[in-house]
Amino acid sequence: MLAMVGWLLPPVSTALSAPIKHFKVIYKFTGGKDGAFPAAANLFQDAAGNLYGTTVFGGDVKCSEPYAPLPGCGVVFKLDAAGKETILHTFEGVSDGAEPYGSIIQDAEGNVYGTTDWGGSGSACSCGVVFKLTPKGKETTLYNFTGQADGGLPVAGLVMDERGNLYGTTSLGGDLNGVCGTYSGCGTVFKVDSNGKETVLYAFTGGADGNSPEYGPLVRDSAGNLYGTTSTGGNCVGGEGCGIVFKVSTEGTETVLYRFHDGTDNAAYPNAGLIRDRGGNLYSTTQEGGDPTCDCGLVFKLKRDGKEKVLHNFTGGPSGSDPYYGQLTQDAVGNLYGTTLTGGDSSCGGASGCGVVYKLTALGKEKVLYTFTGYSTSLWAAGNLYGTAARGGNLSACDGNGCGLVYEVSP
Repeated sequence: MLAMVGWLLPPVSTALSAPIKHFKVIYKFTGGKDGAFPAAANLFQDAAGNLYGTTVFGGDVKCSEPYAPLPGCGVVFKLDAAGKETILHTFEGVSDGAEPYGSIIQDAEGNVYGTTDWGGSGSACSCGVVFKLTPKGKETTLYNFTGQADGGLPVAGLVMDERGNLYGTTSLGGDLNGVCGTYSGCGTVFKVDSNGKETVLYAFTGGADGNSPEYGPLVRDSAGNLYGTTSTGGNCVGGEGCGIVFKVSTEGTETVLYRFHDGTDNAAYPNAGLIRDRGGNLYSTTQEGGDPTCDCGLVFKLKRDGKEKVLHNFTGGPSGSDPYYGQLTQDAVGNLYGTTLTGGDSSCGGASGCGVVYKLTALGKEKVLYTFTGYSTSLWAAGNLYGTAARGGNLSACDGNGCGLVYEVSP
């Protein structure tokens, strides 16, 4: 997912401690109407060069979910090439959702689609929504989740097919009778059509079929099959499972393509989504596993025949560790780009480091591009990296930690 507008990198870091050719802060959030805490959601860029994203908090500061660290239920924002922000929508909680963690997407007409993992009027559970925004900012709640058989808490973003149907996952809900029944279900793969009708394509049971798809959006192939990961389930010592890679057909049949800790990978917890190359190979990261002396996570490739290849084991320290949200981006010659949550500068984050941006060749050779302090999400477009830092920026706001920022880097 590189070398074209809209191909994304997930959470990384913000204040640079390594030399760069170019670094520019495009916008600093203040925590008020303009938003705060642009967390796991990825940016996308339109043909005119405008950047679009979400913040989890800020906006209407009178709106707040229980236990939220900052006021406000979040916004959808647009930044033009000059860094001028336009708020496309401010979330209000019960009426239209709250806390949009997932990535947003745009159709050919300029409509924007996304999810919130809280809010909505589906039930008393405040289980999130699927929303649509017109180019003029008119919001329509396409679906309110109830947290029951239909799913709940859609943390990840959406993918759209040629007919305008939307596909995504929920981290809870679905099969309430399985091993996750105590925790309100193990999650779902769902479809929402243009009229707002939801269909659950697959409900996870928490066993060998996987449990709790979280931050990574689904990917589709030309036949309409959906591919994704669950953070737990499958086979693993300890009972909850170490996660899987799955495929769900258009008819709702699930195929487990790979179970982690099922071979020599020693890997666990693929929280991020997948990318798929033209040959049908899948790539992603795991939060843990890899080098047994570090347990710092790894980058893997899953071939069409189901064979897994570990491309890189993180070792901590300067090379990075814990690619928690680490959805990858791939360029035209096969290089992979991603981020880690920790590692890098040992003086940051209580000696654990605050993460790196890295490049992997097709043969798995790693090069650390940047070392940062603080975490963010990045988009590669037109030769530059565009990122959002969840914290930092204006340190006089948001409890002295800053409300986050949008930046540009030219490697």
